Amino acid sequence: MVLKVHPSFGALHAVTSKGRDHCLEEVRHCLANIAKNKHLNAFLTIYEEEALQRARTIDQKIREGKGGKLAGLVVGLKDLLCYQDHPVQASSKMLEGFISQFSATVVQRLIDEDAIIMGHQNCDQFGMGSSNENTAFGPVLNPIDPTKVPGGSSGGSAVGVQAGMCHVALGSDTGGSVRQPAAFCGIVGLKPTYARISRHGLIAYASSFDTIGILSKNVEDCATVLEVIAGKDDFDSTVAKKTVPPYTKQLTLNKKVKVAYLKETLEHQGLQEEIRSNTLATIRFLKSEGHQVGEVDFSLLEYVLPTYQLLSTAEASANLARFDGVRYGYRSPHATTLTSIYNKTRTEGFGKEVQRRILLGTFALSANYCDAYYVKAQKVRRLIKEKTEAILAEYDFIILPTTPTTAFRLGGYTQDPLTMYLADTYTVQASVAGVPAISIPNGVDKEGLPIGLQIIANAFEEQSLLAFAQYLSKVREEK
Repeated sequence: MVLKVHPSFGALHAVTSKGRDHCLEEVRHCLANIAKNKHLNAFLTIYEEEALQRARTIDQKIREGKGGKLAGLVVGLKDLLCYQDHPVQASSKMLEGFISQFSATVVQRLIDEDAIIMGHQNCDQFGMGSSNENTAFGPVLNPIDPTKVPGGSSGGSAVGVQAGMCHVALGSDTGGSVRQPAAFCGIVGLKPTYARISRHGLIAYASSFDTIGILSKNVEDCATVLEVIAGKDDFDSTVAKKTVPPYTKQLTLNKKVKVAYLKETLEHQGLQEEIRSNTLATIRFLKSEGHQVGEVDFSLLEYVLPTYQLLSTAEASANLARFDGVRYGYRSPHATTLTSIYNKTRTEGFGKEVQRRILLGTFALSANYCDAYYVKAQKVRRLIKEKTEAILAEYDFIILPTTPTTAFRLGGYTQDPLTMYLADTYTVQASVAGVPAISIPNGVDKEGLPIGLQIIANAFEEQSLLAFAQYLSKVREEK
């Protein structure tokens, strides 16, 4: 069983825009859904009047034949993406009320193609979390079952899309923060290749992992948005200068493919049985369709999550050093000396999970432990990358569950961070290796909670990844 494939933005626009104020209708529809689902706490700030006025302007542009590629697309932004003259707070007290002085490259590219920014969405503070409970502004609830988490850290973005508050949302994926909430909410979540999309204007967590990703209800909308926001950027020296393919024109899978599945992922003791059976059903389906499917050993699986945690926390401790109460953001009113400004501001401004990761990263980088932990983790990261690339040199794709369980209970793991970290067990491989991955719906469990299937492809092979994801989504629904 798979979840229903929703009409793409392009198809919806083609049907409904003739002779009507399509954009204005869509914005009003999204605003109504925001009001209806206010209890889910997905949005932190809503730019209602601005969105309505922009919709009127874009409707006029469409009538004049001057609308951009994304004319009328309603977009939500994770609260880590800068939007000029609008608040960006990282869902943290540390940046509460901060107004951005510029727009992230991806945001500006959306605006240039006539997308409509609806608002900023709740997330785990500074992108650190797997449940969207680590936020200064209250947890986000899963619209399918409000007693469950929506996933994190881009939980507000996933909920916004799932509940019809926006057509798509931009999130950030450091170790699974787009794919995991997509799986928990039953939508599509794409993490492109590291360096495929500019990170300029994204508040940094771990700079060698951070990737801006896309959440939508179907694969086509991911392709449409990726085509606009990907590509070189003078503001980001780490972004690739490779030509951006026309992803929307390459969504047809026109050949039989070779697919690997990792033996260790399906034998993992923490894997929910319904996720295992639905993944195996997908494997059987692919074989029945004539695709070549092979079981592959990945003995490094148990080292992927510790490697990610060591390196990402080390980078976080360096990146978040800038939030010190001196230059911008929150400053403790209880401080009396420079040292107390640093201590009290960071203690009061950062949430417990952010503090935990800063401390872990600082420890890993300390003089006595750097070689034992950080340097060793870098070496293991290279091995994981090489092993992943070796599999993808033989196979077109790797498939595996997106998460070991479906959405868990609110508050279930807040006092057990190690168990919470295990929610990223299957998503961190693509992040460590820097390759693209996508989560698509793959049925539901006995409680009706969505199950995600993750597909990994080789670096800068988003066009084939999207085509295969589209194939799996549509062909399995038809059958």
